[in-house]
Parts: sequence; C-alpha cells; structure tokens
Amino acid sequence: MCRNEIGKAFGEASMTSGKILPGTPRPTFHWRGKDGILLAGDTWGDPNGPLVILQHGAGQTRHAWKDTGARLGKEGYHAVAFDARGHGDSQWATDGEYSQDAMVEDLRCVVAALGARRPVLVGASMGGGTSLVAVGEGRVAASALILVDIAPRLENVGVVKIRTFMTQKPDGFSSLEEVAEAIASYHPQRERPANLDGLVKNVRLSADGRYHWHWDPRFMSRGRNSTRSEERLTACARRLTIPTLLVRGGLSDVLSEESAQEFLAMCPQSEYVNASGAGHMVAGDRNDAFGNAALSFLHRTVPASGEPGKLSGPPEFDSSAPREDINGN
Repeated sequence: MCRNEIGKAFGEASMTSGKILPGTPRPTFHWRGKDGILLAGDTWGDPNGPLVILQHGAGQTRHAWKDTGARLGKEGYHAVAFDARGHGDSQWATDGEYSQDAMVEDLRCVVAALGARRPVLVGASMGGGTSLVAVGEGRVAASALILVDIAPRLENVGVVKIRTFMTQKPDGFSSLEEVAEAIASYHPQRERPANLDGLVKNVRLSADGRYHWHWDPRFMSRGRNSTRSEERLTACARRLTIPTLLVRGGLSDVLSEESAQEFLAMCPQSEYVNASGAGHMVAGDRNDAFGNAALSFLHRTVPASGEPGKLSGPPEFDSSAPREDINGN
C-alpha cells in the first residue's frame, strides 16, 4: 500500500546502518514507498515537463544518474532519480523484503506521489528489470521505456561477477583506498580517480571504523531463479507497445549481443544502441554518449516541447538509424 505523500528531505534522520560521511550529498526529497518505506531521491528540471524516472542497478545509488538527470532537466524534462529500498539513503526494509515486486510497488508509489502522470521509465540492470515488469504487467502506465544493459536473458558469468563484487569484504574495508581498489578491479575500463573523496557517497562508516557498502547486506541474501526471471521478463517484453530503447554496453559481460537481438525480436518496435567502450554500467562508463542516445530517442518520442526537438550538442551517431553502434560503427 502506498502513502501518497512527497516532501523535502532536509532534516531527515539517518535510516540505514552506519555513519554518513562528510561530503556525502544529501537527498532533496523523500517519497513513501510500499508499506511506508522512505525512498530518498533528487530531481532536476521543470516539474511541469515530461516526467522521466531514473532507476539504478543493484549496488548503485541515485548518484549514478546525476549527470544524466541534470542534462535531462536542462532539456526541459522533469528528471527524478531515487535510491531503491535498501540502497543509498533510502530506508532498509525491516522485514528484508527486496523482491522485484516490492520494487515495482515502490515505483508505483513514487509515480502516484508525483501526480500519477505517465512517466518515461529509464532503468539500468536491476532498475531496468523493475521498469520492464512495471510496464509489461500493466502496473505502471508509462509513455516510453529505456532499458540499459538489461533484457530477459542474461549471461551467468556477468551476474556471478556482480554478486561476487557485492558480497566481498563482508566485514568492511579498512580505508577508502581499499574501496577504490575493489571498484577498479570491477571496472578496469575506467580511469581510477586520483581524489578518493567521491567515494564517500558509496560507503558508510561503521562504529568499528571500517567502511561498508551503501546497501543493506540482506539484499544479497535473496535467492534468484534465473529461469523464472527470464520467463517473466520475456512475457513482459512481448507485451510492450510503447516506444522502447535498449542500450547495451559493448563490453558488457551481463547482456550479450545475442540476447539483445533476442529482445529486439520480441519487441519489434524497439530501437537499439550498442555503446562501444562501455561495460555493464553504461551511463557511468560513457555518460555523454549515453545522454545523447537517450535524448535523441526522447526528442522523437516524448519531446519536452510537445514537438520533436534537437540535441543541444552534436550527436555522436546518426539518430535516425534505430539499431546501431553508439559511435556509428
């Protein structure tokens, strides 16, 4: 059940385990999710513009969408990103309920709190699965859908790699340098930052002085039935009728090119971009290019002005071609 309320988040008490580190950006809003759980988020742009809801992947936070959200806001959209339950600054579920259905219900509550408008749903990995189920099962009436490196069939090797990363160091890290080493090992294609201050938003400091990831450890205790998940997402993909864009990381070990093509066959009205040089976390690896791909799609399908618009900067690819590499290859 949703409580249809929305409020500024300033002054909210910490709702998760551990100390919030200095320099961590505080959320600007909280919304009530399923059963009243508090969801922390940020917004950009004109509240009267087309609503675009950005949902992050497992182990990430709303900060993954900071640059994308700001750019959408400048283009006339009302962009909203929120931390999934058990992640970032959102509340941890007291009952450990982190199922896909619970996250779909949280999404429905946020949509209702924002005026029950038909949103564009943008979801990466876990957030994409939430979005696909929400639309495909008729639980959220969306105007368009952007899926980022997620489709019904995923590669087990990539899924295992994510789980291994998220479950490492259950007793925490001794320093931010150790945190940086763990992230660098998972994202070898990214340049390691010289300044580690940006990592504070990814961790909490526990009473014993050790750093822990910014999510509830119980989130990883959920069982995952890959066959049942694939069947459910396949059924949802076949029901899609709204404009849909699939963006795959060209270096992704989670979504293969073969699986991407299978999705396109299930959803023939969909468009496709293969982001060369990006891994599973497409927006983080190639943020500018991802923003161009998303805005090119939105300008044609859900224009902020009510009429098809143009990119504010030069696109990196021919936006008239629906299925291509993000570099035009």
